[in-house]
Amino acid sequence: MSKVWFVTGASSGIGAGVVRAALETGDRVVATARNVEKLRSAIGEQAGGRLAFLPLDVTKEGQAQQAVAAAVEQFGHIDVLVNNAGYSLIGNLESLTSAQIEQQFATNFYGVLYVLRAALPVMRRQRSGRIFNVSSMAGVIGYATVGAYAATKFAVEGLSLSVAQEVERFGIKVTIVEPGFFRTDLLAPQSVVFGDLAVEGYDAPAAVKAQWQGYHHNQSGDPAKLGKVLVRLAGMETPPKQFFAGSDAVSGITADLEARLAEVRAHKDLSVSTDGDF
Repeated sequence: MSKVWFVTGASSGIGAGVVRAALETGDRVVATARNVEKLRSAIGEQAGGRLAFLPLDVTKEGQAQQAVAAAVEQFGHIDVLVNNAGYSLIGNLESLTSAQIEQQFATNFYGVLYVLRAALPVMRRQRSGRIFNVSSMAGVIGYATVGAYAATKFAVEGLSLSVAQEVERFGIKVTIVEPGFFRTDLLAPQSVVFGDLAVEGYDAPAAVKAQWQGYHHNQSGDPAKLGKVLVRLAGMETPPKQFFAGSDAVSGITADLEARLAEVRAHKDLSVSTDGDF
């Protein structure tokens, strides 16, 4: 039976890859982005009545509610939600402004929250649904010069793991997708903001910018292949709660988790010594 997908940030990268993969399987898709014309240009309209384009600025809670309502009106239900919209803010923490960090959270965290809150009542009434919240390898490990971006993804991780426990009773399953470096537009000029405040002792903002721009479209991950994998995961009876996407994510996150576990074991006696007597 075909599914109905609702995808945010669908005009490029992973979002576009998911849309194309879902359409290839015969599913129906509601593709959303702030710029619908860019969305149409990126995806095309070859799928006819199985594809709907909707404008959505995920930072606007009212727009999220309207888009979900429009999707249900057109296709009757939503089986799979892919929260993918986001952008990157890069720079040492002291080189970023508070306004930049707040806007990063508005898109990368609150955008997920707003769409999630709009879609959950639909899935709860259906007693079924699959949710993919796109995080990042940085949302597990953290990296220098992407502290604000990583913070938003860590927040998405905590939200997702907690909500998954709340909605499991309704047949709704949540998977956090943690990509490594993928050939997306995340480092393209229209999708990245660099901190430009020079602070003594840190690398110059221009040097940080040059370092990250060197990765643009040289990443190993293929968004089209990830789209196909998410279609497979959506069909699993028991999908993973966390999915590492890409060989770099698998190796990097695994090494980080093993190092954390080693630290826990090394300090176990000290940790349990904090227990109180009753």
